[in-house]
Amino acid sequence: MTTKEKPSKTEEEYFAKEEAEKSKRLKEKIKHETEDEERERIKATCYMRCPKCGGNLNEVVFRGIRIDRCSSCGGVWLDNGELEKLAGTEDRSVISDVLGLFGGKK
Repeated sequence: MTTKEKPSKTEEEYFAKEEAEKSKRLKEKIKHETEDEERERIKATCYMRCPKCGGNLNEVVFRGIRIDRCSSCGGVWLDNGELEKLAGTEDRSVISDVLGLFGGKK
């Protein structure tokens, strides 16, 4: 007749730690998946929509740069780097001074 041996305390601790790690990894995976899904949902809802009034944004060419303009309120929205392209390469101008304030450039 064989008797079942009771797991030792170190075995119980080991398996408890393994289970806790597995649970932690699963929670992180679910959190990242949820964040990714939320980011995609927001992008699908807000893409090419005016942040001011919610109207549709249309791309128009201004000085050779494609910018976004709202068909409802007429607001103009620039993507990253477009303001610098529109400002040009002048060393000193009001726009370059403003850019310097925000970008830390002089």
